[in-house]
Amino acid sequence: MSLLQHTGASTLYTELAELPLPVSADFVGGDDTRTVARVTYSVRDHERNIARSITKTFPQGITSDHQTTSHDSSEIKAFTTSPSKSRQAILREVANTTSTKRFVEIWAGTQIEASLDVTKYHDAFHTDDFTSSLSFSPSETSLLYTAEANISGDDNASDDPYPQFRYTPHFGERSRTKKRSTIFLFRWTRSTAFTRATKEDMLLFALSLAQPTQVPILFGQATFATEDVIYASGHEHTKDGRLLGVKWCFNRPMGIWEIQLPESATVQGTPFGTKISCNSLKLTPPERSCRSPRVLYDDSQTPIKLFWFSNPVGGPHASCVSLESRDLITGTNNILVDTVMEPTPENDFPGLYPEYNMPSSPFLRRRDHVYIVLHSLWRSRATILFIDTESGAISEETEMRAGEPLYSWNLHATDDKTRFICSRSTPTTPSEVLLGYFDQHDNLNWKVLDKPTISFATEKALSNLTASIIPIGARPPTETLVIQSREASTRPGPKPICVTIPHGGPHASSTTAFVPATAALALEGYTLSLPNYTGSMGFGEKYIQKLLGHCGTTDVQDVVESVNELIRLGISEHGRQVVQGGSHGGFLAAHLIGQHPNLFNAAVMRNPVISAGELTASDIPDWAYSELGLPFTPDSLMTPTTFQILFEASPIAHVDNVRAPALLLIGEDDLRVVPVQGLRFYHALKGRKRSVEMLWFKGETHSLDGVEAARVSWEAGRDWFKKLGQNPAD
Repeated sequence: MSLLQHTGASTLYTELAELPLPVSADFVGGDDTRTVARVTYSVRDHERNIARSITKTFPQGITSDHQTTSHDSSEIKAFTTSPSKSRQAILREVANTTSTKRFVEIWAGTQIEASLDVTKYHDAFHTDDFTSSLSFSPSETSLLYTAEANISGDDNASDDPYPQFRYTPHFGERSRTKKRSTIFLFRWTRSTAFTRATKEDMLLFALSLAQPTQVPILFGQATFATEDVIYASGHEHTKDGRLLGVKWCFNRPMGIWEIQLPESATVQGTPFGTKISCNSLKLTPPERSCRSPRVLYDDSQTPIKLFWFSNPVGGPHASCVSLESRDLITGTNNILVDTVMEPTPENDFPGLYPEYNMPSSPFLRRRDHVYIVLHSLWRSRATILFIDTESGAISEETEMRAGEPLYSWNLHATDDKTRFICSRSTPTTPSEVLLGYFDQHDNLNWKVLDKPTISFATEKALSNLTASIIPIGARPPTETLVIQSREASTRPGPKPICVTIPHGGPHASSTTAFVPATAALALEGYTLSLPNYTGSMGFGEKYIQKLLGHCGTTDVQDVVESVNELIRLGISEHGRQVVQGGSHGGFLAAHLIGQHPNLFNAAVMRNPVISAGELTASDIPDWAYSELGLPFTPDSLMTPTTFQILFEASPIAHVDNVRAPALLLIGEDDLRVVPVQGLRFYHALKGRKRSVEMLWFKGETHSLDGVEAARVSWEAGRDWFKKLGQNPAD
């Protein structure tokens, strides 16, 4: 009989997972008096097994509690607001049973100003974080966007079959279909009669470089500076013909480019979709991985500075971010915020650890200063930072003070003036949306715009949870986020079963943000421990570098010490420990049950790394080399010596020692940690007559975050621990 038996759905998990999650925001309307805040939320629908979007608008958000909600059409793939806030661009995709059509639309209020069917000029729009573009020109008569170029743009192509079969690398995990990222420029002439632009009044062409490059370069993240100058990120093929996977990776070969656009007169009458050669200049050095260009204008709307994020090429897949700039008047580059190796008692700022991109408009003005506003990891929290665009001086605007909730913050948008939209949450309170603004005295004020609607029973249950950050004194700067039930933790008898959940990466972080699956597990009566071990983001670059070459030892020891510390503090106890993790967290879970076979009673692993030497089919084959202290070059081969080093650092080396029952959750379409990793661990455990089960999710990728897959994975972990979490002797 299977050890894994379903004990039923959880109404608490379903309700929490279906709470709207704010994911983006902007300001729309006309002048300052009519501009409204607009927030887009992602909503999971378990009944239909889909994730949907809804949008809420908050007119005159500072003084009004009125809001309106609209359900976004699945046809809309992306939208953006013009600099004047009076126009919107929409990328629309309309599918029926036989075909898909794509349209670019420009709206002025409720009127369509221009619309073009672009179906035959390119394939799907790119709307991801890495290649997408959606930028109005200053005159609001041109639009940049990114799409997948056709294999052949010639309708009268020959019978040559090779182009459609010729190998072209893709961008990796979640981007299998993205191979030919191309910037398109859409121009239209605005009608003086306020009618829709005719086809004769529109232009569409694809941008390419006039000069040859050493390796192919794919462009995205394009943004206008002037009518004829844009800035973009260029993703470079490696010398061995790869596009290394970019999802969750800050170290890819890519740079910031300045591209000169052709004048309209020189391309007038050019057929739609024609590829136009542009003069260009790479602005950043080859040893830096640079992305997310953002242009700052002065009061006369002259572009004066360009900003971007920068990390080293190669090495750890995520690290402390540098904020760099270019003076567009003098043409000189500058590091505004540099890498921080280690915080000091005098200055505990750990360095910048933001999202992959800056907000589309990150600027805020206060008195005579202009700031870039970001949220960034600061130890186990995400907090809001103001960065002075002249001096690089940093102020933490949401610093946590004694007795205050453990808020983690997200910045979603600014109005480029004095207002910005954030969300915040704690491990036990779901996200709420806030408007930040400066009053007449330039003091920062906050107004809550939106709070989630939660049932009385769930709200009461959440109020019974507590969260705290506990330093692991023997292994600084390691600390762990502990979530527990007041009722269960104070009840006489054995302590609640403690679930240790090391994060993936390894260069990521568990924060105090609300995670429905985590909260729901705590509501089942478990104590949760989420350790930020050596290598975690938000603690200084020194500790990221310290893990390289020591994965499987240093991080494992940190997690073990976090377990021991909670036992010493009386929060948990021996014999009532389980472990759960995904990706590198799964790597740690597998290591822990192999290296410390008597510490944990059961384990759950999602798409775990089991044998690093067999990751050559991953979209990031460099990961195993870099993280385990070996050089990686385009001509690297998996030699017997290299394989032996990677094998000894992998969980598979300890498989004979495993005693804890193991549950594996595997995504069939995972390109990051290919499914054979988990499959081989399953067979290795089966062959040794260990207790092991595996759930195989067709169509799911590395995160297993499809609506049904996430729910089933959560239920499986709950049921596995419910049956096997306590020592049989208890």
